Amino acid sequence: MNVKRIVTAVIGLPVVILLIVFGNAYIMDAVIAVIAAIAMFEYGKCIQKEAKFIAWVGYLATIFIAFMHVVSEKVLSTAMTLGVPILLFVLFLNVVVSNLRITFKDAAFTFMGILYIIGFLGFIPLLYGVTGKIPGKFLIWFVIFAAWGSDAFAYWIGRNFGKHKFSKVSPNKTVEGCIGGMIGAILFSILCSYVMNTYFGTEIQYLTIVILSSILSLVGQIGDFSASVIKRYFEVKDFSELFPGHGGMLDRIDSVMFIAPFAYFLLTMFL
Repeated sequence: MNVKRIVTAVIGLPVVILLIVFGNAYIMDAVIAVIAAIAMFEYGKCIQKEAKFIAWVGYLATIFIAFMHVVSEKVLSTAMTLGVPILLFVLFLNVVVSNLRITFKDAAFTFMGILYIIGFLGFIPLLYGVTGKIPGKFLIWFVIFAAWGSDAFAYWIGRNFGKHKFSKVSPNKTVEGCIGGMIGAILFSILCSYVMNTYFGTEIQYLTIVILSSILSLVGQIGDFSASVIKRYFEVKDFSELFPGHGGMLDRIDSVMFIAPFAYFLLTMFL
């Protein structure tokens, strides 16, 4: 299993790097939309024992991400403001016109899945498209390092030094691992800040990035626990077997997607 995890990571990391470095806002929108669609499929399959996922609504919602930087800021702002009311309207309309073949439970689980996936993932292209004094192409790395640095250190420290269980939600996670995850996020974020300050002329304050990366690490770890809550409720080990050793798309991005909206506000406000 460890070999599979390493091989998958070695293959996946260059793809992510190439996308961030050589991509643009339109490419990022399209890629995140595809990722959201895959995650939506996994979520729908996960909940099928309890409810029928209203798939066409879920997949239609992912298209919104693909056009984030195609439409004007005014249209985007309006769409985000009206998104939840429109979504609820469409879901309840499905229940009504189906003569209860689609139930309230189906609508509720579908609504939760769309909010969970689109509501979080949509902030990744938003952050990537930021054009402030520190471009989004730089800021997005703090999301990556806060999530992956936290995951890597939490796994290693928890596996080798973990003694105190953190929560029954995820029995293998320990207090020591969670603390290690925060340390990993801080170290990777400091390194990222150093590279940006030295080679790209930014002026990121290290104390600020320590505080922000600590917050983002905690958020990311809650995101990991949240995915575990869903899987434990539906009694599945992984959302799918898309990535050998890592599980499905949702297993792989649970931390990143939770971090994204918090990173968008914190990084654009304090950096």
